[in-house]
Amino acid sequence: MALLEINDLTQRFGGLLAVNEFSVRLEGRELCALIGPNGAGKTTVFNLVSGFYQPTSGSIKIAGKDTRVLKPHQVTSLGVARTFQNIRLWNDMTVLDNIKVSQHYRLGYSLMDSLLRTRRYTDREADIDHTAMELLDFMGMRELADEFPPNLPYGVQRKVEIARALSIKPKLLLLDEPAAGLPS
Repeated sequence: MALLEINDLTQRFGGLLAVNEFSVRLEGRELCALIGPNGAGKTTVFNLVSGFYQPTSGSIKIAGKDTRVLKPHQVTSLGVARTFQNIRLWNDMTVLDNIKVSQHYRLGYSLMDSLLRTRRYTDREADIDHTAMELLDFMGMRELADEFPPNLPYGVQRKVEIARALSIKPKLLLLDEPAAGLPS
C-alpha cells in the first residue's frame, strides 16, 4: 500500500484551474520533489493533501485512507506534517513552545488529568519536552529554546518551523519551499 496516492486531483477556484488532473504515488522512505514555476499549483497540492482545501475532483489517500473530507487536524493524526511557503510561527510563544504545541493532537491525557496533574499528564508532558529539546539539539538551536521567533533571523525561523513539523514524527513530511531564506 502506498503512503501517499493521489489520482487525477483537480482544484478549481471559480474560473481558475489551479491543479489539473495531478497524480502521484509515493511509497514509504521516498524523497520526492514537486517543482514548477510560480503559480504552477505546488502549494495548492500541499494544501489539498494536508486538508486545508477540499479538491474539486480526484482522490487523495494516505496509507489507503481517503482524506478528501478530513479536516487538517484529522490529516495530521494520520501522520502528515507540513511547513508553509510563508512561515507560520506563533510569535508570542517561545521557540520551545512552538515545537511543543504541534504535539497537541496526541496528548493522551484528559482535561481532568491536566487539572489534577496526574502521572499520565506529567509523564506525557515530560515526553513532549524531551522530544522538543531533542529536535532543538538536532537542528543546532538548543540555545534558542527560550527565544521568541520575531527576534530570530528568517532562516532560523524556517528551521524552527521544520523542527515543529518533525516533532510529530510524521510518516509524510511536506516541505513547502523549505530552503527559502536559509543561508547557503
